[in-house]
Amino acid sequence: MIPFKVPLRDMRFLMNEVFDYPSHYAALAPQNPADGEPATPELVDAILEAAATYCEEVLAPLNVSGDREGCQFHQGEVRTPTGFKEAYAQFVEGGWQTLAFPTAYGGQGLPMSLNLLKSEMLGTANWAFNMYPGLSVGCINTLLQYAPESIKQSCLPKLISGVWSGTMCLTEPQCGSDLSQVRTRAVPTGDGHYTLTGTKIFISSGEHDLTENIIHIVLARLPDAPAGTRGISLFLVPKFQFDAQGQLGARNSVHCASIEHKMGIHANATAVLNFDAAHAILIGEPNKGLEAMFTFMNTARIGTAIQGICHAERSYQGALAYARERRSMRSLSGTKEPDQVADALLWHPDVRRMLLTQKAIVEGGRAMVYAAVQISDRVFGAAWRGDHAAYRAGDAELGFYTPILKGFLTELGVEAASLGIQVYGGHGYIQEHGMEQILRDARIATLYEGTTGIQALDLLGRKVILSTRGQCVRDFTSRMRRLATPHLLRTDTLGRLARAAWWRAWQWDRLTWRLLWRARKDRDSIGAASVDFLMYSGYVMMAHCWLQQALVAEKALTQGQDADFYRAKLETAEFYFSRLLPRADAHLLAARASTQTLMQMSEARFGAPS
Repeated sequence: MIPFKVPLRDMRFLMNEVFDYPSHYAALAPQNPADGEPATPELVDAILEAAATYCEEVLAPLNVSGDREGCQFHQGEVRTPTGFKEAYAQFVEGGWQTLAFPTAYGGQGLPMSLNLLKSEMLGTANWAFNMYPGLSVGCINTLLQYAPESIKQSCLPKLISGVWSGTMCLTEPQCGSDLSQVRTRAVPTGDGHYTLTGTKIFISSGEHDLTENIIHIVLARLPDAPAGTRGISLFLVPKFQFDAQGQLGARNSVHCASIEHKMGIHANATAVLNFDAAHAILIGEPNKGLEAMFTFMNTARIGTAIQGICHAERSYQGALAYARERRSMRSLSGTKEPDQVADALLWHPDVRRMLLTQKAIVEGGRAMVYAAVQISDRVFGAAWRGDHAAYRAGDAELGFYTPILKGFLTELGVEAASLGIQVYGGHGYIQEHGMEQILRDARIATLYEGTTGIQALDLLGRKVILSTRGQCVRDFTSRMRRLATPHLLRTDTLGRLARAAWWRAWQWDRLTWRLLWRARKDRDSIGAASVDFLMYSGYVMMAHCWLQQALVAEKALTQGQDADFYRAKLETAEFYFSRLLPRADAHLLAARASTQTLMQMSEARFGAPS
C-alpha cells in the first residue's frame, strides 16, 4: 500500500488563500461562547502539523491490517483490531476530541471547523478508526444543545475527553429512513427517568473496547405519543449508568446481539443493539426528538460528505504513485522514456483522464466542504451562546449545503475510488495494494445518514420547495454571479470559466423555477427529478468552487509564487469545466423529463422470476 501523506499544502491553500480562515477565526474570537484561546494562524498550523504526524505515523499503518483482521464479536463483547486501542489511547492523550468544545466541559474552545478538518485527515488515514470518535461529536453537540445542565456536567467532560464515546440509534429492523415506523418504547418510571425497550440495527461504533462507557442517543416513543414522526422523543441510554460526578455504576440493560458482516469498513463495529427496559433519560422535549436528532444528523452528514473526499484522496495518492512507476506500451505521441522498456502509465491520455478526474473531485470537493464548515462555526457558536435567531439563520444556510455535499460528494467519492482500481488494472482488484479496500469502504457513504435519494428529497422537496420556495438556490447563484461577473469580458481561459459559471447559475435558477411550477400539479415530479437535481446542483456548486480557486491561483502566479502548484490549480480547473461540468447537462435533461417515463409502468410489467 502506498504510504499516506496528509495534503497540507492543498488544505492551507483553501484555508489561507481561498476562504481566508485567519480573518474568519479572528471575527469569531470576540463572540466565542466556548471561551477558548483564539484560533491564531500559528496555533492552527501547529494543530494541522501535529494531526498530520499522528495520521501518517499511527493511523495510516493500521488501515489495511485493521480491514483484514476486522472486529471480533464474542458473547456480546467486541474486540477492535490489533493496534486500535493503543492508537485510541494516543488520540485521547493528544486531546484531539477536545478541540472544538466549550472549556466549561473540558474542551479547548476552538472553532468547530477545526474539528471537521482534523476529521478529514483522520478519515483519509483510517476511516474505520475515525468513526469511533466521529460518532461522539454529534452526540456531544446534541447534549450541548438539548440536555439539562445536570447531564451536561456529569456526561460531557467524559465524552469531550474521549474517555467515553457516543452513538446515534435510529434504524430498526422494520424501518430505515422512514422514522415514522419507529417502535422502540420508553415508559416513565415516575422519578423523571424512563425504561426503554426495543431493537436498533446498523449502529456504527455501537459496541467496542476503546472507551469505558458508550452513550447511546436513541429515538423512541412515549406511551401516549401521537403516531408518525411527531410522536418521537430522544433519549440518552448509557452502556453503564453513571452518577452526578460521571462515576460509573451498574451495567445498563443494553446489549450487543451481533455485529454486521459488511462489504467494507471491517475495523468498525456495526452493531445490533437490544434495549431491554434499559435506564434512559429524556433529552429535549417530549415528542420533539427529531428536531434534536437533526443536530446529530447534520453533523454526521457533513462528516459523511468528508468521507467522499477522504476516499477520493487516498485512492488518488495510490493511483498517481502507481501511474508514475508502472510502465506499459509507448505513448501515442512518441516515446517519452527511451531508456525504459516502456513509458510510464502517466503518459497515456486515458490514464491522465482518470487521474485528473480524481484530482478534480478531491480538490473541488474539499473546497465545497471548507466553504460549508465555516458556516458550521457560526451555527454551533450561536447554539452554544443561546442566540436562537442566529442559529436558525445559519442552520438554514448550512442545511442547503448539507444534502448536496453528502449526496454529491459521496457519489463522486465512489467514482474516484473505482477509478483508482482502474488505473492499477488487475493489480487494483487484488488485496495487495489496498485499492480495492478503498472502494469497499467508500460504498457505504452513499447509504448511511440517508441514501442519495433521501438527500435529494431533502434538498428539492424540503429545502428548495417547501422551506424556501427556491430562495436558497437564488441566494447561492447570486454569489456565483458576483464572483463571475467581473471576469466575463476576459478573452483568456479564466474568462471562459467565468462565463460558464455565470451561465450555470442562470440555468440552475431556471431549473429550480421549472420544478417548483411542476410540483404544484404533479407531486411525484419531486421524487422523479430529485436525484438529478441534486447531482446537477453538485456539479454547479463545484464549478463555483473551482472558479474561486482558479482566480486565486492566477493572482499568485502573477506574483511569482510556487508556479507548479498554482499552475496545476488552473489546469485542473480547466479540466473540470471542460470534462466534468458537462455531465450537468445530462442531469438537467433528466430532471426536466416527464414523470410519466418513471411511473407509467404497471407493477406486473416489471416482470417476475420465471
